[in-house]
Amino acid sequence: MKNNLKVANIGMKFGMSHIEGAISYGAEIAAICDCDVDNLRFAGERYSIDSQKWHTDYMDIVNDESIDIVTVAVPDQMHKKISCDLLRAGKNVLCEKPLALTRADVTEIIKAADASTGKFMVGQICRFTPAFEKAKEIIDSGAIGEIYFAESEYAHDYMDLVSTWRSDPLRHGVIGGGCHAVDLLRWLAGDPQEVFAYGMHKMLPGVEYDDATIAVMKFDDNVAGKVFVSTGCKRDYTMRTVIYGTKGTLICDNTSPAMTLFETDENGKTKEPELITVEVNNHNAAREFEVFADAVINDSPVATDAREGAKTVEVCLSIIESSKTGEPVRPDYNF
Repeated sequence: MKNNLKVANIGMKFGMSHIEGAISYGAEIAAICDCDVDNLRFAGERYSIDSQKWHTDYMDIVNDESIDIVTVAVPDQMHKKISCDLLRAGKNVLCEKPLALTRADVTEIIKAADASTGKFMVGQICRFTPAFEKAKEIIDSGAIGEIYFAESEYAHDYMDLVSTWRSDPLRHGVIGGGCHAVDLLRWLAGDPQEVFAYGMHKMLPGVEYDDATIAVMKFDDNVAGKVFVSTGCKRDYTMRTVIYGTKGTLICDNTSPAMTLFETDENGKTKEPELITVEVNNHNAAREFEVFADAVINDSPVATDAREGAKTVEVCLSIIESSKTGEPVRPDYNF
């Protein structure tokens, strides 16, 4: 079935990486969709997709029973409606992060996914970034002992993006982009049981939400964490991440060709750091699509299903709430 998978891709800006992911897997691009004809034409011509497969109405894909998998890469505000329509039609759906922007919307997607015959996966792409995959492998091996503190940051200058859908007050920087760092810490350290946050607003006066937020998290088992989100920073894009363990420390990010591992000797003394070479691929859509397609073919569960995506959104919403109220917030993971 691998080479016979028929895939449709909705959203032809960011979604072009999903086209490449499907092509690299050997799937057939059966349809592409975008409400902007220019975007549609650009993608269609770039990947030599027959114009008969171009669509401006995503309902054409919803109603096409021949399509096996649909990737959704539209503005976050549209995730809920499009994903639910596809799920109700029994489609297998790979939706970009964040799952949605409100608790009500993520709950509706969960209900649609539970009732659907199709599979659903949220594209939490950091789980497929080579350096972070390697970090997870090292942590799980026990090489740095037990985690006691982990921190990550999402630093991305939105200055040229504030006039787009990213400026929507519902799409706070913490949920729209910072969800990467939040999901990464959830994957590495577990679910935060309490968060406390401060927000700053100095860099992007054209948006209503804070353009910098720092959140401190308390996990189970004597573990703490921190997430820093800046959408107005003056630096290169990065997700620098540090994981501190009882036997060592990992320093990595998604844009560098090497990560640093500190380990201790039998006496507990820190040895010389080891540089580990990794591939730079901060949007590994090929690996992401491979994991989802294999789950569809083998009828196996996906790690980042609707509930997993909802938990990340819940932590983000809790951070935003705490930054507004000045009080700690306990995320509610009951969906």
